[in-house]
Amino acid sequence: MSTHQTSTLPVVPDDGAVVPTARAAEPTPGNPGRSVARVEIRPARTGSRRSVPRPLRRAAGPLGTLLLWWLLSATGVLSPEVLASPVTVFGKALSMIADGELPTAIAVSGQRVALGFLIGALVGTALALVAGLLRLGEDLVDSTVGMFRTLPWVGLIPLFIIWFGINEEPKIALIALGVTFPIYFNIYAGIRGVDAQLVEAGRVLGLRRWGLIRHVVLPGALPGALVGLRYALGTAWLALVWAEQVNASQGIGYLMNNAQQFFQTDVIVVCLVTYAVLGLLCDLLVRLATKYGLAWRANFEGA
Repeated sequence: MSTHQTSTLPVVPDDGAVVPTARAAEPTPGNPGRSVARVEIRPARTGSRRSVPRPLRRAAGPLGTLLLWWLLSATGVLSPEVLASPVTVFGKALSMIADGELPTAIAVSGQRVALGFLIGALVGTALALVAGLLRLGEDLVDSTVGMFRTLPWVGLIPLFIIWFGINEEPKIALIALGVTFPIYFNIYAGIRGVDAQLVEAGRVLGLRRWGLIRHVVLPGALPGALVGLRYALGTAWLALVWAEQVNASQGIGYLMNNAQQFFQTDVIVVCLVTYAVLGLLCDLLVRLATKYGLAWRANFEGA
């Protein structure tokens, strides 16, 4: 006797998802007395709402802050002596760009950051490789770096002035010191975080010590290294703010110090926004490098 049963599977709407649905059971060709349920996979119905473009969502916070700032200035709640209006700041920025004052300061500060970042990245990477790849290196390096990390590196400025003078050297040294620690700790953690099963699989495949480091350990530590790079660039610009307080005759910090003496809040805001924009551009470059450098690695990108 042939039995035909129908079954219904719940369909849960989910935008863009693939939802399984069940159809009525059908007799098999070879045995009419038996029936097999057939399951179809069909796309779920998407809602009629259109999502807001992601760039617009990311810009909502800064634009909202700018609008609030303008409203407070336009209504007189925020006095010009306390903080200049965004219109005044924008006009001042244009004039500083037109006379070449701001581009020159950016070039000088950028050179300091680049040189300090290069020195700090080289030192941090070398220490991380020694401590991460060698047990003896870990014993000698890791605790020492951890000890120096707890020191307030901004508080070392007087010592740097005594050691290096008041020219460019203490500024670059301060930036390099700030960069070293995030580079070191993230690369070290990335190396020690490589799955031991991958290392064992490499040994089974015949990889020697250098082969394991090159093909297993270093690629596995690359995500941590890129995170450290991102933090280090942000720290470099933060260290530059303090470094340019040390007898600077050029640079963004020099402009800001002069503006402080004459209570020019518009120039101070222009300098702060310049720091922020430069740091944001560096962060964007690292994000792009992470996206394309880790294209082989599947990542969770948010729900």
